[in-house]
Amino acid sequence: MVKMSLDPVQVMSKQVKELKVAPTSNGDSKGSWEEKEEFDQHHLGLTTKPKPPENAVTIAVSTRVLFRTEIEQKVFEQEGVEEYLRYQIEHENEPFEPGPALPFVKALEAVNNRLRELYPQSEELFDIILVTYNHAHVGIRLINTINHHNLFIERFCMTGGSSPIGYLKAWHTNLYLSADAEKVREALAEGIAAATMFMPEKLTEVSESQLRVAFDGDAVLFSDESEQIFKAHGLDKFFEHERENEDTLLDHGPLKGFLEALGKLQKKFYAKGYRLDCPIRTFLVTARSAASSGIRALKTLRAWGLEIDEALFLAGAPKGPILEKIRPHIFFDDQMFHVEGAAEMGTIAAHVPYGIAQKYIKKKSSAKK
Repeated sequence: MVKMSLDPVQVMSKQVKELKVAPTSNGDSKGSWEEKEEFDQHHLGLTTKPKPPENAVTIAVSTRVLFRTEIEQKVFEQEGVEEYLRYQIEHENEPFEPGPALPFVKALEAVNNRLRELYPQSEELFDIILVTYNHAHVGIRLINTINHHNLFIERFCMTGGSSPIGYLKAWHTNLYLSADAEKVREALAEGIAAATMFMPEKLTEVSESQLRVAFDGDAVLFSDESEQIFKAHGLDKFFEHERENEDTLLDHGPLKGFLEALGKLQKKFYAKGYRLDCPIRTFLVTARSAASSGIRALKTLRAWGLEIDEALFLAGAPKGPILEKIRPHIFFDDQMFHVEGAAEMGTIAAHVPYGIAQKYIKKKSSAKK
């Protein structure tokens, strides 16, 4: 099995936990994150709250997935916060190496460039926010790194160790990518599309001109309703359930909204005659079988008004080899087995810790102890 990690604390077996939804929670208390926002603005020289573009698709990425920070993380864990800050300041002219999210962010910016060419006055763009637990002192190194990699990221959220979830809600974040599985679960519980990213040792080269995003179906785009049937009663009952309910729409999953946002931008290209060579391409890569359970998935997407450029029903076959051919900038799946399989083939994969599969993994882990 390929080794996948972002830093020494990224132990996958400890990160796959059951998602506990708390609809009334909002991350930090309102007072705490608003006070922190005022503090950060004061120290950054801002007199008014920065406002995102009105119709932007907001993508929040953490420092630990945008860049490689394993060395710095070791300093923090072994020597403490003061030594960590001193180390960062001493090395602030040394840019971080690219992390797993950097090709994805580059692709987002390439799409923005095309949109600006076609719609110079439009604010329907990707708005990228760098989210970090770091103290503001580390900001100089982050800015130097962003400039070094020719990224266009204007907005930072440096929380000084506190939770960023309140800020993500205030910014109406469409997708949050992090190396912190606990914060990803917290974001999902607040209704924010989120996933934990991993860095495979082997990397597949990806397009610099077309954003390619691949999604699993159940518990990612759709709810885990059908997966619950499979886990509880087996494959035959699952097929029977899907046949009986093929005209009943599946409920939405945690990343449906992000696919909607991508579709909204795709339609802007279609309107200018770029359907066949659109710089955004989406993929459904599911373990479902087309003949026995594919109809319900496709009917659901159609009813939602969503288009998937390519749908691949693998009938239980491994996803890694197919993803190697697709070469997505990111692949979302709710099961670590598929995330690991994708990574073995060089695909940047992100785990969505949502649904019945998380309980199933938790039970298996307990049985081994």
